[in-house]
Amino acid sequence: MGADHEDRPSRELPPGLAEQLDLPYSGMVSFGHRPFLTETDQLDAWRPDVAIVGAPFDIATTNRPGARFGPRAIRATAYEPGTYHLDLGLEIFDWLEVVDFGDAYCPHGQTEVSHANIRERVHTVASRGIVPVVLGGDHSITWPSATAVADVHGYGNVGIVHFDAHADTADNIEGNLASHGTPMRRLIESGAVPGTHFVQVGLRGYWPPQDTFEWMLEQGMTWHTMQEIWDRGFKEVMADAVSEALEKAEKLYVSVDIDVLDPAHAPGTGTPEPGGITSADLLRMVRQLCYRHDVAGVDVVEVAPAYDHAELTVNAAHRVVFEALAGMAARRRDAAQEKPGPPAR
Repeated sequence: MGADHEDRPSRELPPGLAEQLDLPYSGMVSFGHRPFLTETDQLDAWRPDVAIVGAPFDIATTNRPGARFGPRAIRATAYEPGTYHLDLGLEIFDWLEVVDFGDAYCPHGQTEVSHANIRERVHTVASRGIVPVVLGGDHSITWPSATAVADVHGYGNVGIVHFDAHADTADNIEGNLASHGTPMRRLIESGAVPGTHFVQVGLRGYWPPQDTFEWMLEQGMTWHTMQEIWDRGFKEVMADAVSEALEKAEKLYVSVDIDVLDPAHAPGTGTPEPGGITSADLLRMVRQLCYRHDVAGVDVVEVAPAYDHAELTVNAAHRVVFEALAGMAARRRDAAQEKPGPPAR
């Protein structure tokens, strides 16, 4: 652990549990083989820096359902990546204590109950000074998740960098205010995250229509389309987006819809949109954001394993989480050692 963890008591896993977590293809399911906690008092005793929370909810999906199976797939079927980060030169879990805090209870067909439970579980984590990393689920889960983070840190004090093919700023989708195409509008209208505090990356395709973009302009939102990335290059756009996020708010919430990736990199999603970014670009940008900023929450959504091929999407989503953790760990290490930060890659 890092220096600020030295006051924590030594906590050895029981031999039986350690064996269960030892192999990637057997034993109990836990993200990154991290300790699996279920109760609040366990969270208080462990005092982690980050807690993984599943949000297995997908009835707000408009196209292909199945993202409720995403949290389990990300935990269970991703290739074991190891814990040493080559680019940053650090053991992630030497500097960041991470646990798996299980799933919010999301009974199928009950949107209000599921969203309330997601908000409550994320708040349980964030209110203890722990960073929630939420595994979706469809993108509607960002509404309760980011609201819970804003409940803790203050409305207007949280900015969002949102990776997506779609802006998710519709007023409603076929009458549904809680659709996976509406969460960013709900956050803005509620005051939890003002429009001026948004930076969106990767927008493309045929939605939203012009009137929705006009509403977004009125809210002061910032976005970078795939056409801009094509014209200017990813590194330049990444530098702008990172800088813009620094100016938005004290705390940062990163929301990654896996369909921001081209379907060649992530076919297992509900609304695949050709022409997206590569996994290499996404991973580096998430890492840099989590290194440069005081991150208060992360989510990775819309992984629908039934449509995946060779676990491409599952592995991409899994690695997005690990890059976020690596960025946070490097930020902690370099603050402790007063080293200069890593270059943008």
